[in-house]
Amino acid sequence: MYFDGPLSRQELGPATGLSSGSISNVVAELAAEGLLEEAGVVDSDGGRPRTLLRVAPGGGLLIGIDIGETRVRVELFDLSLTELARTDRLLGPARHGYDVERIVNHVRIGVSDVLRDAGADPERLLGIGIGVPGIIERGGPAGATVHGPTIGWHAVPFEKLLRAVLEVPSDVPLFIDNGAKTLGQAEMWFGGGRGAGTAAIALIGSGIGASVIHGGALIEESGRGSALEWGHTTVRMRGRRCRCGSIGCLEAYAGAEALRERWCEAGGSLPEDADDETAIAALLVAAFPGPGGPPPDPLAVSLLDDTAECLGAAVGDLINLFLPERILLGGWAGLLIGPHLLPAIRRHAEQYALGHAAARTTIELGELGPDAVTVGAATLPLAAFLARGGSRRSVPGQAA
Repeated sequence: MYFDGPLSRQELGPATGLSSGSISNVVAELAAEGLLEEAGVVDSDGGRPRTLLRVAPGGGLLIGIDIGETRVRVELFDLSLTELARTDRLLGPARHGYDVERIVNHVRIGVSDVLRDAGADPERLLGIGIGVPGIIERGGPAGATVHGPTIGWHAVPFEKLLRAVLEVPSDVPLFIDNGAKTLGQAEMWFGGGRGAGTAAIALIGSGIGASVIHGGALIEESGRGSALEWGHTTVRMRGRRCRCGSIGCLEAYAGAEALRERWCEAGGSLPEDADDETAIAALLVAAFPGPGGPPPDPLAVSLLDDTAECLGAAVGDLINLFLPERILLGGWAGLLIGPHLLPAIRRHAEQYALGHAAARTTIELGELGPDAVTVGAATLPLAAFLARGGSRRSVPGQAA
């Protein structure tokens, strides 16, 4: 009903394999709980008009959170993933921005702010999804633990810390996952990955990550998709030092932070204390000035050509390793540089990948824009809610 509705009771029979009596009983129960509602009627051939049903947007609330590189974004959604409220909490300078206590406080304030701004009852929350950089370890007594060496997080008991400060009912489940994976799930459900059996989705920001997700509308089990430290695959032997400590990583060449550093090293002009977003915009203007502007800056053009080859080679690795039907480039930096570099990235990917595998893979930009991580984070509690058949809370003690 959620993905294909509105549907009539008659249409639910073939879709579920249930008898008409069972469908009537389940529909009545879900409607009584406020989870289904009528959505109009349609004429039927020679019979009575059929009443359409849909999942009620007001049947619950979801929160999606993106622990990003420059801000913590918190968004409140209804059950249809329509945004009800949002807030951005800026992180400040990199050396202080990822302080764990500061991030936890940003999340606490952001959750309280969106609930207050929407006049929402915390008791209606079905769950809170959070996308973070790094590797997530689950199953311990502290809940989800985050290992994010590029942001200075080492075995941070993030779920335990959040539980101690969030002003929501104690049984509201928390779902913590890698931000690239939440981006991937959003694109698979609502964006460029819809209908694909397997897709690889790249998150290109100041850093770089990716996820590989194996189709299907309902993705709750971790085995159906996985986050990849794609930014730390090697694209240049004896190359630049990456912020992870290794050398030659993709992130050291194509991440926004690295692009800003490389542009400055090449003598590119930037405002003092320019952030990564400002730097990428200036680099693109220098390389692609547009009609009536100055000639393209050859240093900027060369740097972006090299970046496209690095990304193309790394995309070729994704093709060879996972044989995806689609590869989507997302993240705020990916969406900025993608329109300019996508043809070159495709060309280099074809050169570096096996021919048969490359021929069956399409490479496109993500469709959901810069909010995709928060939308994807909100799909984590939504997936659990749907998998529970509409039960509003997880079983107590169940790991999210």
